[in-house]
Amino acid sequence: MRRPALLPLTCFTLALLAGGCAQHSAVEPVSLEDNNAVFSFALQELQEKHEFAGAVTMVVGPDRIIALEAFGLADIASGRPMRKDSVFWIASMTKPITAMGVLMLVEEGKLGLDDPVEKYLPSFKAQNLATPTGPVPTPRPVTIRDLLTHSSGLSAAMPTAANQPVDTIPLAAMVDHSGRTALVSAPGAKWAYSNTGINTLGRIIEVVSGQPYADFVQKHFLDPLDMNSTSFWPDDTLQASLATPYRKDKVTGELIAAGNSRFSSPLQNRSRTAIPAGGLFSTANDLAQLYQMILRGGELDGHRFLRPETLKLMTTNQLGEMPKVSFAEGMHMGLGFHLVATPIGVTESLSPGSFGHGGAYGTQAWIDPVRRKAYVLLIQRTDLPNSDGSEIRREFQKTAVEAFK
Repeated sequence: MRRPALLPLTCFTLALLAGGCAQHSAVEPVSLEDNNAVFSFALQELQEKHEFAGAVTMVVGPDRIIALEAFGLADIASGRPMRKDSVFWIASMTKPITAMGVLMLVEEGKLGLDDPVEKYLPSFKAQNLATPTGPVPTPRPVTIRDLLTHSSGLSAAMPTAANQPVDTIPLAAMVDHSGRTALVSAPGAKWAYSNTGINTLGRIIEVVSGQPYADFVQKHFLDPLDMNSTSFWPDDTLQASLATPYRKDKVTGELIAAGNSRFSSPLQNRSRTAIPAGGLFSTANDLAQLYQMILRGGELDGHRFLRPETLKLMTTNQLGEMPKVSFAEGMHMGLGFHLVATPIGVTESLSPGSFGHGGAYGTQAWIDPVRRKAYVLLIQRTDLPNSDGSEIRREFQKTAVEAFK
């Protein structure tokens, strides 16, 4: 896998991404061959309290991995240690990739952010809005921008039974069901996290590009970024490195293997639907490639993925002062990215304007455009009350900012 030295961002790109081109002191390189124990020490108490079994932690700059640690266990029963190349279900960290795919098509002039979804998906025509007195016509059609900002009002209802795998229904049928189900709120009226909305974007990618969603992601992201250990269908080799997901026993406080009820078995079965809202499995090194590209304004190894001004738009507040946006205090919403407006609580260590996304099992990736770093936490804990608001995330980010200035 290529990991070449990369050129720094230009001042122009920095200005677009961070509102300026401030000088930053050079960071002394660390040995990535050794476990430097910065994060294992900082998170030791939480690990001993069985908040997680093991973790991979990473700090990424625009031209290199600055810090990478693996500690604890990937599997408790076998005693298998966590490794720097351990594989994780990154869940909703898939969403920004789907969003960037949509913005690629916007750049190509193949769709517009304010296009109605019904322009591409007929099942969204003449949608109704559920009200206490019965369904009524929606005030306006759902747009692509609504889907990207989780303000579409789409129902969370799926055509599968509760607690059953979601990957057994083709994406087209899944999204058709969403289009024919009444909205739960008017488009643009409120923020409500929506897996069905992001899945709809994946289907729009298929219709507009003429490619299956997973093929589009492979061609436009995974292959050019050399993300060779990232897949919707991890093979036997990747599964051998897969970190086991755990939940905490409410009586004993011990960690218990939890499995993943979202997916059918076997994971490598390519008849499983690639879920745009959360289907990817990945590794720290692969994710470093993705976040370096973003830190560099949409370019890596001479390959242009997105224009700097497109990434700037994606990381700009789209919903004004709409209340109750995202899963932590002081947040705004961009296009596929959650934005830190006022650093407070779990985000207190990040700069205003930082952006990123978490995953259902506690994985987190947040990019600080002022410090020009991405902070990546990979764990597999299934029952965190709020994976974006966990003490694990807060302590990790605090340590990362303090240790790697």
